[in-house]
Amino acid sequence: MQISSRFTIAVHVLICIETFKNNYKVTSDFLASSVNVNPVVIRRLLQQLKKAGIVKVIRGSGGTDVQKPLDEISLLDIYNAVACVEKGQLFHFHENPNGNCPVGKNIHSILDTRLESIQKAMEKEMASITLQDIVTDAGKLTSL
Repeated sequence: MQISSRFTIAVHVLICIETFKNNYKVTSDFLASSVNVNPVVIRRLLQQLKKAGIVKVIRGSGGTDVQKPLDEISLLDIYNAVACVEKGQLFHFHENPNGNCPVGKNIHSILDTRLESIQKAMEKEMASITLQDIVTDAGKLTSL
């Protein structure tokens, strides 16, 4: 199990937007050079973030900016915006456990509530961390 890299790329992109907005035109090409991915990946991600109301994007080479205050954007907001997991479920169950096996026929009742609890705990923690927290930490580490 692994959360899509779209989440960490989105956080990276948002830190870059905030860090460089006063000195550079923050375009998808600019962001792609920091993340080291194709600009198309960044453009798709920016559209998801825009749809969630996290960024505003000016068409052409106009650049990008964060739409709302950083302390109002949680990691959970970003995570949800870029659709990191299918159907809102962090854990993907194997499709057809053997119903004739005592473990296979009971695996959902054994794990479902526990996995849901784990996901809720992760989401609660993500909701408690803001983009401002991350940008502040990034500034300390990079001396920007």
